[in-house]
Amino acid sequence: MVTGQRGRPRSFDRDAALDKAMTAFWERGYEATSISDLTSTIGISAPSLYAAFGDKRTLFGEVVAVYGSRYADFVSVAFAEEPTARAALERILREAAGIYTDPAHPPGCMVLSAAVNTTSDEVAQALRERRTANLELFASRIRADVAAGALPADTDAGALARYFGAVIQGMSQQSRDGASREELEAVAALALRAWPTA
Repeated sequence: MVTGQRGRPRSFDRDAALDKAMTAFWERGYEATSISDLTSTIGISAPSLYAAFGDKRTLFGEVVAVYGSRYADFVSVAFAEEPTARAALERILREAAGIYTDPAHPPGCMVLSAAVNTTSDEVAQALRERRTANLELFASRIRADVAAGALPADTDAGALARYFGAVIQGMSQQSRDGASREELEAVAALALRAWPTA
């Protein structure tokens, strides 16, 4: 005799659904990706999407976390493994050229692309904080190199960090406009010429 009923199991794979949602946000951006786009892409009804993920903003937060661990951790890994800020940023630029142009997924950086035309203050602030955290990481390592004598004492760590942040953001957009890996690697090589010498 059945004494109770279990909840009906979900008819979809959550990780696969997050992958599909990530592709949709990556291709269209946060604002232009509608609930209808998401349900169509994932293959579930709107009530099922809300039951599984909450609202669109909450789903996007999960997607950003997945994206960060899978496609954006190369920044923190480079800083953890390379001995100097210059070596880390050279590696980051080289790897960005490869990741942003990889045909296995949409071009560019999803976090940067998703931020375009976002009217949600909460989403815009969360994405801004991620970008700012990267700039602070860059500047911190640059300041450490100044203190160690690897960079001139008058190096403006904030400006140098922001310059390389702008290069990386520009590379993301260029890849969405069709730039190849080789073209972005050439941009990276030119950018590194701006690095100060001790």
